[in-house]
Amino acid sequence: MVLGVGRRARNLEEFGANMGALAGLTEPAPRHAVTPQDGDVYITSWAKSGTTMTQQMFHQLRMVAATGKTDMDFDDISRMTPWEDTATILDMDMNAPQRAHPRGFKSHREYERLPAGSRYIVTLRDPHETFVSMHRFFDGWHLESGAIPLEEFMPLWLGGGPGGCDYFTHLLSWYARRDEDDTLLVTYRWAAKNQPAMIRRMAGFLGLDLNEENVAAVAASTSREFMHEYKDRFDDAMVCAVMDEKLGIPASSDSTKVQAAGSDKKSVPEAIAAEIDRMWAERVEPVTGHADYASLAAEIDARAG
Repeated sequence: MVLGVGRRARNLEEFGANMGALAGLTEPAPRHAVTPQDGDVYITSWAKSGTTMTQQMFHQLRMVAATGKTDMDFDDISRMTPWEDTATILDMDMNAPQRAHPRGFKSHREYERLPAGSRYIVTLRDPHETFVSMHRFFDGWHLESGAIPLEEFMPLWLGGGPGGCDYFTHLLSWYARRDEDDTLLVTYRWAAKNQPAMIRRMAGFLGLDLNEENVAAVAASTSREFMHEYKDRFDDAMVCAVMDEKLGIPASSDSTKVQAAGSDKKSVPEAIAAEIDRMWAERVEPVTGHADYASLAAEIDARAG
């Protein structure tokens, strides 16, 4: 039996119907929630802000530290670093053994809704870029290609993905923790451009010993070119399979999170850009003193060295 509207959504109401159908597939069970353990790590960037790259880097780093080799023997990176907010949809055991230490989990949540006493890796990204990237991700997968243009995409962008929060709540939560020992906060652009440095910082943060050969191996497996070559490992294969079976949305739809080229914030319509800037001025500038993302990113990048 096909649920929801039986195909990709053609408007916001149909998208809501499809997501509601997915949410009701499985009764919540204890295995769908993480039972916290000492040393747990949450990769918890906001949607379309480098989560997938960081998941890959984290997994490859811990595998190299444990075995001396990288590991691409998986169908979905979110099977290696599970996402609690999709566990009910997938009927996933969030506490199943992972391949190496430490345990890692994906999230898009702010600090206040994650287990205290864990460690957190967060990459920040320009809000305008996230807007374009999220639209590219939804268009042709969750949404019929071209059905919801950029001009009408704001309600979905504000949602932040399953279990998430709005962009500004997320940014302010993690910015406030930039000096905490349990938080590794960098910008996505810095991490992508300085991957060896990011890998060394992450290894130190996790307490893992890597030599330069290990660093080079992890960097090679987290480059855009490498991940694009293996993009089928980063296309939400598990969720795709459920959507194919239950919603009639073909698993062959382009859900890849790894694009050949990055998203250009210049694509954001002028009125949408102005609204994002208004929200920044209202919510972020009074707290951080930064008039725009570029200013805030400069502070975070300076800390990274």
